[in-house]
Amino acid sequence: MSMNSNHPYHLVTYSPWPIMAALSIMIGMVGFIKFSYSYNEKMMFMGMFMLILTTIQWWRDVVRESTYQGCHTKEVMTGLRWGMILFIISEIFFFISFFWTFYHSSLAPNIELGAMWPPLGIIPFNALQVPLLNTTVLLASGITITWSHHGLLENNYTQATQGLIFTILLGLYFTMLQLYEYFEAPFTIADSVFGSSFFVATGFHGLHVIIGTTFLIICLSRMLFMHFTANHHFGFEAAAWYWHFVDVVWLFLYVSIYWWGS
Repeated sequence: MSMNSNHPYHLVTYSPWPIMAALSIMIGMVGFIKFSYSYNEKMMFMGMFMLILTTIQWWRDVVRESTYQGCHTKEVMTGLRWGMILFIISEIFFFISFFWTFYHSSLAPNIELGAMWPPLGIIPFNALQVPLLNTTVLLASGITITWSHHGLLENNYTQATQGLIFTILLGLYFTMLQLYEYFEAPFTIADSVFGSSFFVATGFHGLHVIIGTTFLIICLSRMLFMHFTANHHFGFEAAAWYWHFVDVVWLFLYVSIYWWGS
């Protein structure tokens, strides 16, 4: 990566990873279509494998820029912060579409749903059982990631590492509970708009939890290699922002779909 000494901005040199990422996503999507029609999953898995390898090497280059080459100046980090903020805003609107669908269907259920909500024949989850446990787990993970961040700000790497490990374990525990809930669900994604809204909204949230957990695992490895300092740790900060966003979305999901919607 190149830096011009006349200004503090980051001039990115040519990289093969953007085009490789686009190519691997295209191969994966074409493979998924092929799998949907002929149950041949080889092309889909090849695209996913290519995407994973591309992501690992792309992240490696970004870590090298920020940690060893000094490319992430204050001005560059300001731009990265705004980029992360706008990304999270776009994700908020992504989930708003799911809530809009759910409330549109539940506030005025039509005759095909039995003119009632939940629809006739649907047995919803008890909001005070596994969903409440999941809520407690995610709220606890929000506390541990904040604990880790404050430890890093105080140059206390022991507490920062411990808090991050607890957050990752809670994220994995949440994912396991979500899978258990899916296996025990008394309805499917094909059971009216209730099943579709439930599995799409909670499924995409679960995907975001998996992505956030991966993000935190990368941050843990970087923390163990002493890549972060008290005043230079935007990678960790972005992961913490993302995790808090996941927490807030789950609170809205719990109140809307599990508690009010049932």
